[in-house]
Amino acid sequence: MGLLNLGTPLTWDETSKYADHVRGHGITQFLHIWDEAKDRDGDELLWGDELEYMVIAFDDETKNAKLSLRQAEILASLNKSIVDLKADIPDSMTIPTFHPEYARYMLESIPGSPYTGSIQDLLSVASNMHYRRLFVKRHLNPNEVPVTVTSFPRLGVPGTFTEPHFSPDSAKSSHSLFLPEETISQHARYLRKASKLTVNLPLFIDERTPRPFLDPTIPPRRPVHPEDADAMNGAALIDHIYMDALCFGAGCCCLQLTFQSCNIEEARRMYDALVPMGPIMLALTAASPIWRGYLSDVDCRWSVLSSCYDDRTAEERGREPLKENKYVIPKSRFDSVDLYISTDWNNKPAYNDIDVPYNQEIYTRLVNHGIDELLSKHMAHIFIRDPLVVFSETVDGDDETSNDHFENLQSTSWQTVRFKPPPPRSPMGWRVEFRSMEVQLTDFENAAFVVFVVLLSRAVLAFSLNFYIPISKVDENMSRAQKRNAVRQGKFFFRKNVLPPGYMLPTTTPSSSGSSSPRGWQDGIPLKETKLRNGFPRVPPPPMLVDIPVEDEYEEMSMEEIFSGKVGVQSTCTVSRTSQLSQGAIFPGLLGLVEAYLDTLDINSSERLQISKYIDLVRRRANGSLLTTASWMREFVRSHPSYKFDSTVSQEINYDLMVAIDEIERGVLRVPELLPQDYARSRVNGLHESKYEP
Repeated sequence: MGLLNLGTPLTWDETSKYADHVRGHGITQFLHIWDEAKDRDGDELLWGDELEYMVIAFDDETKNAKLSLRQAEILASLNKSIVDLKADIPDSMTIPTFHPEYARYMLESIPGSPYTGSIQDLLSVASNMHYRRLFVKRHLNPNEVPVTVTSFPRLGVPGTFTEPHFSPDSAKSSHSLFLPEETISQHARYLRKASKLTVNLPLFIDERTPRPFLDPTIPPRRPVHPEDADAMNGAALIDHIYMDALCFGAGCCCLQLTFQSCNIEEARRMYDALVPMGPIMLALTAASPIWRGYLSDVDCRWSVLSSCYDDRTAEERGREPLKENKYVIPKSRFDSVDLYISTDWNNKPAYNDIDVPYNQEIYTRLVNHGIDELLSKHMAHIFIRDPLVVFSETVDGDDETSNDHFENLQSTSWQTVRFKPPPPRSPMGWRVEFRSMEVQLTDFENAAFVVFVVLLSRAVLAFSLNFYIPISKVDENMSRAQKRNAVRQGKFFFRKNVLPPGYMLPTTTPSSSGSSSPRGWQDGIPLKETKLRNGFPRVPPPPMLVDIPVEDEYEEMSMEEIFSGKVGVQSTCTVSRTSQLSQGAIFPGLLGLVEAYLDTLDINSSERLQISKYIDLVRRRANGSLLTTASWMREFVRSHPSYKFDSTVSQEINYDLMVAIDEIERGVLRVPELLPQDYARSRVNGLHESKYEP
């Protein structure tokens, strides 16, 4: 959700008056950070994940799975017990930390301390996630369970979907017809009054879905909420699922990763490389096909989030002439990335091919300070927005020691990838956050996607991989990624040749071709890395660079081709060990690149086998032999005995679905269409589970 400050929030009218103040001082704060950290170099690889849970309360008697609104109570209990639990944690584990999220039924967890580049840390992700889940369970009621579900299927359905139950008549800040005020966390930032939101998601039309479909659960207008008239006056579209509050998007769970880079240039290269991966990993982790009690015709949360966080005025949307506002802004605050920012030689200007409005005054100020045009434009683009909330205690701060005003805008630009400068006077370095993935049902799956992205990020640096395609094609991929069954049926734009000109993947025998390599050689034997790291040298441009048209650099590929290579290529393991691939060669697939990077590491057979289980899950999700979470949930609903093929997910179906999800996570229920047959639930080394589970 971004940085959460404590303080006294100003009213919206007061906040608006301080918009220019926040922007001006925010840039001043960034410039102090820049001066302090622009030459910083040599930071080691530190990284971590953010995993979010929903707390479900089961009512077995009425067969109802409800959202528990005990966030504050649970967090207080968790924080109180941390000191007491120190003695129970093995030396290899650290105490996780937990934070509030937008909705009162949500919890966010992070490992507690960053992972390093050691192989042991990489392999500890699943057990760390499992430990965090057990940690939470100890502080729940006997009927409560933490589940890693992206969107709760019956959020906002008339009736009882929260524990305790509250009426939506209390929705004073959101004016929602469906969600009570009590679903929102009590942090001041979350209680901002805003105009009525309108979100329409395409409905999945099943065999007996009424046509035309207009949601019969939309209540009549309430006199105390005059904006409710819009719902029945065109706001709710035919054959769509209508939602009307920020919580429908902000109340979703996700899986995020943050990497520390060696220096600012490496962070910018990593940022750019992950931008085209955003929609690819969104599609592969698709996990949200049900909204407000209906099957939708999409599999992902992103368009809901984008709509919920879209605070643009009619002028900023381009629907009215600019009078009160300065910019027409093409996208919501929550959307895909607008601009590549690396100064690397292979970042062509043609890749930044969409309109990116920016604050000219701020841009000029940054350029005059010595910051290059790309990064200046990136920051000036973020700073066209208004602050969402200003706290009275932070209006006048020390710009040399504070980054409150900078983060006010930086952390409320929720894109698929975020470039993160270090806080002032902090041991943290330049970081990159990868934000598009949907959370999976089990710790094994979440760990598999984390491990894959971490390894791919290192392969990007080790082999100087080039994933650039035009930003407009990344935007198109974001749209395609959310479609139903996109992994099996969709095509995505992806770069054909990802290696630099003349560059070859390393092989197990010395090469006489003069290709560059991330490793050295000694006595005819390649020297292997003992850990994952930062600090790989940049590949210089070739003396004679042939500039081909950008449109010839990419093509549409299936998800299987993107991950396993083009049709006709040998297995990825064989490719990574025996093939010398260079510019113009057949695309080896992302998994081939990861396997090639693994070959550069000094890891034993047991470690390689454990990693291969994660890689195999990613491979099988990409080739369609295992279902995505969204496809499995959709099939669960449509095969349920009480489903009427009318697109409606009843209370009973939702209860059985949540029970099945809990049983899958606990290893009680086997689902070979979703998880490999040899899937084994994660364990926490050195801990007795019975001590931690209810």
